[in-house]
Amino acid sequence: MPRVIGVDIPGKKRVEYALQYIYGVGPTVAREVLERLNIDPGKKADDLSGEEIAGLAKMLQEEYVVEGDLRRETTANIRRLVAVNCYRGIRHRKGLPVRGQRTSTNARTRKGPRKTVGAVRGKEARSAAKSAAK
Repeated sequence: MPRVIGVDIPGKKRVEYALQYIYGVGPTVAREVLERLNIDPGKKADDLSGEEIAGLAKMLQEEYVVEGDLRRETTANIRRLVAVNCYRGIRHRKGLPVRGQRTSTNARTRKGPRKTVGAVRGKEARSAAKSAAK
């Protein structure tokens, strides 16, 4: 497992896919970096030489915002939205969808598991609730 910018990338996979294990590196950036460094994208990550790994690390650090820096930037942006009390910041604070999705149905990823409200348990309690409603 080669280590690039403090991240162990899977050695058995092709380099173009192994690089995507680094936060901030997607398919386009991975292909671009490999092309600029003249590394065969079909090569397995374990087969990379020390020079190639050093070149990858150097290019990713100097020319792209990845890993810790990108995570810090993202959290800082969210913190700023929350601090200025804009609509998106309020949605972040409440843990609701930020980009205009519906919340009446769906949105379970942001809202968490369903919390049932108003369910009456037990047969006696149910009949008491019915008579109180009349």
